[in-house]
Amino acid sequence: MSTSTAADLVDPSADSAQSRLALAKDASRSIARLTSSEKARALESIAKAIEAGAERIIAANALDIDHGRQSGIGDALIDRLRLDEQRVAWLASAVRDIASLPDPIGQVIGGHRMPNGVALQQVRVPFGVIGAIYEARPNVTVDIASLALRAGNAVVLRGGSAARESNTVLVQTMRAALAAVGIDPEAIQTVDDFGRDGAKAMMHGRGYVDVLVPRGSAALIETVVTESTVPVIETGAGVVHIVLDESAPMDWSRDIVVNAKVQRPSVCNAVETVLVLRQAAPQLIPVVASALQSEGVAIHGDDMVAGLVSNVIPATEEDWATEYLGLEVAIKVVDTLDDALAHIRRYSTGHTESIITTDARNAERFLAEVDSAVVMVNASTRFTDGAEFGFGAEVGISTQKLHARGPMGLAELTSTKWLARGSGQTRG
Repeated sequence: MSTSTAADLVDPSADSAQSRLALAKDASRSIARLTSSEKARALESIAKAIEAGAERIIAANALDIDHGRQSGIGDALIDRLRLDEQRVAWLASAVRDIASLPDPIGQVIGGHRMPNGVALQQVRVPFGVIGAIYEARPNVTVDIASLALRAGNAVVLRGGSAARESNTVLVQTMRAALAAVGIDPEAIQTVDDFGRDGAKAMMHGRGYVDVLVPRGSAALIETVVTESTVPVIETGAGVVHIVLDESAPMDWSRDIVVNAKVQRPSVCNAVETVLVLRQAAPQLIPVVASALQSEGVAIHGDDMVAGLVSNVIPATEEDWATEYLGLEVAIKVVDTLDDALAHIRRYSTGHTESIITTDARNAERFLAEVDSAVVMVNASTRFTDGAEFGFGAEVGISTQKLHARGPMGLAELTSTKWLARGSGQTRG
């Protein structure tokens, strides 16, 4: 009986999205055989190529920025889209950080010897082909490709029309860098030029794409989750909460909330709702709100907030479920920690929540009862990030509960297999 490869099933000479999936599948076999040092060398080649091509990358990005402004995509997406000299340098640095991380492939994560003497080991192995569908984030093009390669995978990318020019140049740059060190460039594919048909091919690419990761709007993620026949690791929108209890220090409350909202408001780990316990509200809300407003943040608040702060936009039910992705925040007064936890259960997207408190019991209860991917005490939600967690970069923040949850790094781009070593044993 003959064995068919992916390229046998789809004609790779046909310039189609399906043929590129097939090429990635075939390339994944050679990528899986690379040694750790060979993968690190490939990533160093990519980092150098990005640095050398910075002028071309920034020029392509400028075209995307101009098109985005003409299309009215909004300041939050423009910020995510932008690549300047510093951000391009960060891209190269992130690739080197990934190259320096311990290689997960072959890591033994479990095992034992059976009573009959057969030795079992569970080891990490590559998935094969990682697919990513995302919007207006050219940095993701580099991050996901680099993480996938370090974990021994090929990658297929669909970066969306907003970043079309940037992603085209970045993919060309990375493919050339692989070829320069003798590694199959077909391990990095894009289906951007096929538009929505490219995304559809990925979602229906069972047998070619081993796992699919969507990043972007709630609508994009919902579409990928509901329409895919390929297994999906779900990332989620960030309706992120910070709770201020009666023991919250004034300076911690002010500094953490402002950092979580203002430091980069267009990303999914920025705080969107602040819940303040009623006994603390008269003291904390005026100080926190004033600090936010001085940074240009518009405040949506309930009646008590409006009574303590000027220029408050009356909050509606919709505000509690909104991911603003900009300089806006919702503030609500709740009676007890129970009420805060109930609010989070109702409106959270399961991304990140934090409590500011010096009450150890409240802190431990919050950590135990909040069911989000990352739960914090006395820290800014902006720390929910693969680089900050020491992963070098991230594929995304997973808000689902199977396989991966929270910032996804190298380990989350691997599967496992069992190795059994015997000496002639048979089963009776």
